Amino acid sequence: MGVHRDRMLRGELYLDQDPELLAERERCQQLTGLFNAAPEPERFGVLEDLLGFVGEGVRIMPRFQCDYGYQIRIGRGSFINYDAIFLDCAPITLGSSVFIGPRAQLLTPLHPMADHEARRQGWETAKPIVIGDNVWLGGGVIVCPGVTIGSESVIGAGSVVTRDVPARVFAAGNPCRVIREL
Repeated sequence: MGVHRDRMLRGELYLDQDPELLAERERCQQLTGLFNAAPEPERFGVLEDLLGFVGEGVRIMPRFQCDYGYQIRIGRGSFINYDAIFLDCAPITLGSSVFIGPRAQLLTPLHPMADHEARRQGWETAKPIVIGDNVWLGGGVIVCPGVTIGSESVIGAGSVVTRDVPARVFAAGNPCRVIREL
């Protein structure tokens, strides 16, 4: 493995334009292209080649996009609706029976905020996203780097989740906040 890929996998600063990372993203784009063009019965087989883990009965509607694929783990019975974007520069873990509405985004990368030179040069880091069992994300939800959403929670449509959400709550808004317990 290359230096920058190793750094990315350890959660350290890395250059996203590293040739090895570019090649891995190209492979991912080829597989997501196949997935997005495939008829329903053939999609699961492509997912098994693309993702780090895909549980039994997982359904993802096209158009699905991700950076690498191998850092995504999806538990059994989960459903991801149309136009999902998973930027998996760090692990993205979905529990079982997670439902994700259309146009949701799970975004792990972070760019240097205080150092515009480093940002312009392509340096970045990433933090993992974890979503518990039986979570429902409404349409257009954005989950930011480093966020954990507890099991059985519901996130309202259009919410921007910038910090952890506990289990068994309804949360919504920008920024997302707990509205009530479930």
